[in-house]
Amino acid sequence: MSDTDKKEFLSDLEIAAKADKKPIREVASKMGISPEALIPYGHDKAKISYPFLESLDDMQDGKLILVTAISPTPAGEGKTTTTVGLGDGLCALGKKAMICLREPSLGPCFGMKGGAAGGGYAQVIPMADINLHFTGDFHAIGAAHNLLSAIIDNHIHWDNDLDLDPRRITWRRVVDMNDRSLRDIICGLGGHANGIPRQSGFDITVASEVMAIFCLATDLQDLEKRIGNITVGYTRRRVPVMVKELKAEGAMTALLRDAFQPNIVQTLENNPALMHGGPFANIAHGCNSVIATKTALKLADYVVTEAGFGADLGAEKFFDIKCRKADLQPDAVVIVATTRALKMHGGVTKSDLKKENIKAVLAGCSNLGRHIRNIGQFGVPLTVAINEFSSDTHAEHQAIKDFCQEFNVECIVARHWEYGGNGAKELAEHVLNVIGHNKSQFRTLYNSNMSLWGKTRHIARTIYGAEDIIADKKIRAQFKRFEKEGYGHYPICIAKTQYSFSTDPQLLGAPTGHEVPIREIRLSTGAEFLVVVCGEIMTMPGLPRKPASEGISVDADKQIVGLF
Repeated sequence: MSDTDKKEFLSDLEIAAKADKKPIREVASKMGISPEALIPYGHDKAKISYPFLESLDDMQDGKLILVTAISPTPAGEGKTTTTVGLGDGLCALGKKAMICLREPSLGPCFGMKGGAAGGGYAQVIPMADINLHFTGDFHAIGAAHNLLSAIIDNHIHWDNDLDLDPRRITWRRVVDMNDRSLRDIICGLGGHANGIPRQSGFDITVASEVMAIFCLATDLQDLEKRIGNITVGYTRRRVPVMVKELKAEGAMTALLRDAFQPNIVQTLENNPALMHGGPFANIAHGCNSVIATKTALKLADYVVTEAGFGADLGAEKFFDIKCRKADLQPDAVVIVATTRALKMHGGVTKSDLKKENIKAVLAGCSNLGRHIRNIGQFGVPLTVAINEFSSDTHAEHQAIKDFCQEFNVECIVARHWEYGGNGAKELAEHVLNVIGHNKSQFRTLYNSNMSLWGKTRHIARTIYGAEDIIADKKIRAQFKRFEKEGYGHYPICIAKTQYSFSTDPQLLGAPTGHEVPIREIRLSTGAEFLVVVCGEIMTMPGLPRKPASEGISVDADKQIVGLF
């Protein structure tokens, strides 16, 4: 049996456990980061200190490459895996490259989706640490969020000088776990000593506005200012009440001070990676922190980052929220697809995905084509990468390549899952060629001066292929009220299912002519965007019938097993 054959029998966790890890100070030195600039968390992960970050201000930025994907399916697409593989591929070509990823949430690790450290031979390590607790950033974000929750209820319990209406408090609590029982709760029961009874609920930590602010703030001062601007609710006269009126922003920033420094880890090939922040793309804006991305751009000639889920949710928010607010200029986009996922979009069941089916691949390419057209609206040159599976056939690959040629887009087969950076060299070479010969003409999808309703409708029509958006009278009035209050310039953050361009997760491919129902809108005055909740999407997920937690444990050697 060859080494290549043996690789197929190792799980991601087993591959990570066998990795030849280097001391993190050695990995960081590749980017000119001295040991004194690191705050170690053991030998294999660290944070980068504030003095070093501030020393980078005058350095020139490298090129920014976004990795996104087709609409996700249970077959898997491998966006994070491709991000890692492409970064390793660039390094294998001798380029000074770095990857920027989001941190995983505990919810999916114990639920259905699993971890978020890549896969196969294109991973970031230490994989188990990254997926479980890591450097404690999410705990700090949850603590800061829930400190505010406690301060709000404490303010009402005592004198309520701000006249906060308990019925109009918009700030919910958070926990970084999938727990449907916490979606709607009654708190403050048990008599006067326990506070004022009111209806509330929990979101998952990655949906917290504190998480969004954490990932959009440029420095600690900006972080504290944005936290102070969070709207927590309204008075009985419907006047908004902000965090700064409760004098909570200082303490919340103190809890986030250490967490706000970016984390540095390494790939299996000992190349540096920054992992920082982690909002979901289906319920938030789906990008790692601005401070991590900007740090990487100062340190490397090429930075590869990802945006969550498909290009409709992840890439659109990356461009229209993150790039708009952080003044980032992306240079190239890679859309990841797999033959398996395309076959599912073409109507094939998961049990039949290993069989060659050119007809289904081409039918599923309608989804890929929609994403290609969508990215084209932003003016950034793009490439399609096929993340290869062992069951793929040459004929299936060729069908996808021919389809992409109809859009004048090159499609490259990448084998990083099995071969690491060497398996992504062809993709890396092509991306370098695209950047070298095609200057990005990046533009956002809409202007800030469009109405909030108009922005939402424009996204639904141009990105999701919808006929229109629909909302009841109360929602429409909220749109108008937010504009009247001075928030009309805010970008839109769509919260919807990631599985379909529509709000029906079962409607695969590239549906058109559907309507997008708006169930709720949430004003995020600290993050400075409007969350538009569409369809049945939940900001607090639940566990599946058979959660991944059932297979996770610690073996006799005290090693974590079953994590994927």
